[in-house]
Amino acid sequence: MKVLEVKNIYKSFGGLMALSNITFDIDDASITSIIGPNGAGKSTLINVISGIYKPDKGSVFVGGREITGVPLHRINRYGIKRTFQNIQIFSNLTVIENIMLGFHSVTKYEFINCILNLKYVKDQEEFIKIESRNILKQFKMEHFADKYASELPYGQQKKLEIARTIAANPDIIFLDEPAAGLNISETKEISEIIIRLKMNGKSIILIEHDMNMVMDISDKIVVLNFGEKIAEGSSYDIQNNIDVISAYLGKSFNNKME
Repeated sequence: MKVLEVKNIYKSFGGLMALSNITFDIDDASITSIIGPNGAGKSTLINVISGIYKPDKGSVFVGGREITGVPLHRINRYGIKRTFQNIQIFSNLTVIENIMLGFHSVTKYEFINCILNLKYVKDQEEFIKIESRNILKQFKMEHFADKYASELPYGQQKKLEIARTIAANPDIIFLDEPAAGLNISETKEISEIIIRLKMNGKSIILIEHDMNMVMDISDKIVVLNFGEKIAEGSSYDIQNNIDVISAYLGKSFNNKME
């Protein structure tokens, strides 16, 4: 089943064509990586799909429903969540409070209900707190629950941001360079988290420069260069694609993988 379809997307900024006729789709419970050199259009593409940018032409479908141009603040309704290149956590809140904020994007009550301190609001808040602790257990972070997010090591902050996306129970998760700045063991841990998310039925779209990670965990890879799609396929297909080797990977990468 195709959970996400991107069809003939174009996006320009002034005279610069950032995306040109980009088409691909995402399967249910899969990991799709989008790779390419700096400036290839990867982040622009994710920004179009997730509602930050409106495409000049083309369409985006989630579960067969068109969401082209849906504003960012409404994109959660379509089961989409994302992380960013720069960590977007609330450093002055505790770890568990950060997770709880992820739940609040899908709560039903309004702000006035909180002010009135109604019982059903307090009950739901307690439920959210319990579920937040369960998420922290899944990420092996329960011992950090009451620490301020700013006190966490960088690698744990990366995990926290991913954990918070799970709170809204999205079907599709965009991860923008989750391994950036991490050491080998931290990168392995993030890879294992992404694989677990897939095994739990999530569809992952990954932007990442760590090619060992990408090749190890991806079901499909889409390669961009100068705003155009130059290849799409399995890790094996991409590693042996002459255009990709020339534009991005280089011959030395295949030698390292062998």
